[in-house]
Parts: sequence; structure tokens; C-alpha cells
Amino acid sequence: MIDAGKAMQRIQAAYEIARGMGNKLVLAYSGGKDSDVLLDLAVKSGAPFEAAHNLTTVDAPETVYHVRDVFERLGRLGIPAKINRPETGMWDLIPKNQMPPTRLMRYCCTALKERQFAGEHILTGVRWAESASRKKRGVHEKLAKDAARRIVYYDENDDAQKLTNICVANNRVATNPIISWTDADVWEYIRGEGIKTNPLYGCGFRRVGCIGCPLGRKKNMLFEFQLFPKYKALYMAAFDRMLESRKSAGKTTRWENAGQVFDWWLGE
Repeated sequence: MIDAGKAMQRIQAAYEIARGMGNKLVLAYSGGKDSDVLLDLAVKSGAPFEAAHNLTTVDAPETVYHVRDVFERLGRLGIPAKINRPETGMWDLIPKNQMPPTRLMRYCCTALKERQFAGEHILTGVRWAESASRKKRGVHEKLAKDAARRIVYYDENDDAQKLTNICVANNRVATNPIISWTDADVWEYIRGEGIKTNPLYGCGFRRVGCIGCPLGRKKNMLFEFQLFPKYKALYMAAFDRMLESRKSAGKTTRWENAGQVFDWWLGE
């Protein structure tokens, strides 16, 4: 059952935590449905916040345009909204790391998605229903490398042992207001509030993210490259440069060309 009021209370609590620590409250906006729900709740909560989107350089054009439209609307509401551009995009990260991004080597997430938020209290649309790993997440999290500096914020209305946990990351504080919402809850809220979502959901996408994300299934990757053949060409060009970089570094490789890298990558 949807409890929008509780989610808004968590956002208000996040603002108080952020203010007490001298931090800004920043909504990490991805361009997906969960972010749209979170944004609507944040606006209605009345808590002061800013919005930020980390451009990955492998977002679908529909996502890029949707983010721009949403941020323009926020600007008209007087809410600060910024699109952060990476210093190094995906097409340069692949040759630099001399490997395609994989489930075990997710350097792209660190460089492209998990940046620009150090020292800020962030709001995210993370939900338990998304994956097994996210079931370990909590409502309020102090994310720090040093165990001695980890802090746990308890939600007095929930089971603290289940909702709040200690995560190891890049010294950030996060609040996940809709963490307990199911997919059905999210779509029910979207329909009930008339929220305009990313058009990719109308094209067969269940989740919106980077084109060719290795965390997706092979079937999903092939579907994405069928819809966006230019992205496949960009990956192939990056794989060519990657092979040249490996050769220059004197590294051996099982691949003779970008096509072999691509086939291995899909079946990795």
C-alpha cells in the first residue's frame, strides 16, 4: 500500500539531517520512473532541495531530452537543477581501462554515475524491489569508508534493524524515501498523480539506464542495440581503441578485433 505521506516525512527528515550537518539536500535524478516519483514527492514535501543529474554519455536520447524537460520545469518552480557532465566519457573510459565494463569491473558506475555528490545529503529512488543487493539498503544511510565514522540514522516509525544499515561507499549521506515501494506502487502513484515519465517505458523498457549496461541481460542489451545502432558503433570504435591501448602496453589478448570483443562482452 502506498504511503506517500511517510515518504514525504522521510524527505523532510533528510532535510533536517542535512541542515544539521551543514550540507545541501540534493535529489539524484536519473531520468527513470523512480526518480520522477521521488521528485514529485520532494516538491510536495515542501523541504528545500536541489536536483542533479549525472550525464553518463551512454544515456538514450529520450532520457537526455526527458531530463532537460524536467529540469526546465524545476527552474520555473525556482528549484535549482544541474546536469553534471563527466570529465571522461564512456568512449574514453574503455581504452583507458583496457577492458570493457563488466559485472565485476564496473568502473563506469564510479566514474559516470556515482560522482559529484561528496559532502552532500542525497535523495535517491533506490527500492528494495529492484534487486537483491538493494534489499540491504536502508532509509537513512551514512556512507563512509572508515568504519569509525559510520553513522546510522533511525526511522522511528519503522524497524531500524531492517530499514537502516551501514554501507561502505564514498563518504556520502543518503536517504531513500520510497525504499519499501513495489513496482506496482510506483506505477499506481504515477497514474494517480498524472506524472509524465520517460518515453522509453512506452517502447518496451522496464528500466531506464545506460545503453549496453553489462548488468542487464544479453537479451536486453541486444534489444537496446537494435533500437540504438549508433551506440553499438560507438562501443565498437571504443573497443578498437582499447585493443590498440592493450597492444601498446604489451598486454596479451584473446581478441583480434572489436567484433570479437563485442561478442565476448555480450556473453560475458
